[in-house]
Amino acid sequence: MPSPASPSAPTKVIYDTDPGIDDAMALLFLEYAPSIDLIGITTVLGNASIDTTTRNALFLKQYFDIQAPVARGADRPLVIEAADEPHHIHGVNGLGDVPIPETLSVAEHELPAHRFIIETVRKYPGEVTIVAVGRMTNLALALREDPGIAELVKEVVIMGGAFGYSGHSGNVTPVAEANIIGDPHAADEMFAAKWPIVVVGLDVTQECVMTTAYMQELREKAGKAGEFCWQISRVYEDFYRAATGIDGIFVHDSSAVAYLLDPSLFKTRTGPIKVVTEGIAIGQTIQKPSTRSFPPTPWDGLPDHTICTAVDGKRFLDLYFQTIVAGAAARA
Repeated sequence: MPSPASPSAPTKVIYDTDPGIDDAMALLFLEYAPSIDLIGITTVLGNASIDTTTRNALFLKQYFDIQAPVARGADRPLVIEAADEPHHIHGVNGLGDVPIPETLSVAEHELPAHRFIIETVRKYPGEVTIVAVGRMTNLALALREDPGIAELVKEVVIMGGAFGYSGHSGNVTPVAEANIIGDPHAADEMFAAKWPIVVVGLDVTQECVMTTAYMQELREKAGKAGEFCWQISRVYEDFYRAATGIDGIFVHDSSAVAYLLDPSLFKTRTGPIKVVTEGIAIGQTIQKPSTRSFPPTPWDGLPDHTICTAVDGKRFLDLYFQTIVAGAAARA
């Protein structure tokens, strides 16, 4: 059995994603961070169909010369019907409708995403962190096939959910965030597993805004990556300006990467989490704080997980900017 990685070794990461504009920006954050060893990209439906999200991941791998393999994941939720694709947010092609070649020179990994996760975690026990920023379907399928991997995963950091901090409680319904309501049963199964989960939800992601001026400066200083981020985010910015009135874009998926790179950016709370899987509140994430006691509840016996409740937005935005600029310079 391989020995655990030393504290100074780069963190091995599987990135579970549905690219997606903010997914693509977070992928560059991971790829350019010196402390990260990106060893796999697994795709899932969400911001677009599984064909489109997988094609987008392969395109990003090719365009930015990313070495990590891409494994195709789930094309439907576990139980509910798939929601309509959010073309009004991410564009028809999922990447802000920037031109993407019809033919790519890179191919998918031979394993489906959930089996890629299982094999990789078992190859590197205690070393792999999963950063999941789409539906949690691949993670639930991996757990169903091999529940023992939960004890072998170093950490799971997800972008999803909302717990009411700073007034953020949902972006699809008044209580539900998109990644969780997209497959609430998968999310509930994932939270029931005994692997350490950190939830980076709307409570913090909607407290950080990359303004138009920020994106312009990134475009000027981060070479090919900065230009790409600028181009794909034009549709995204138009959506947020119309929907919320902000001058820029919320930073969802990159917030999960930021937690992995520097947890001190965030304040947190611990306790077991359940997801509502039916009715008017479907997709709502509810944590029972570990500091409180109640009469018997469905949360009893579930493992404690961590949610992010506040963020130092300026330090986070500085970290993203510096990482992308430095990474782009190193690859110039």
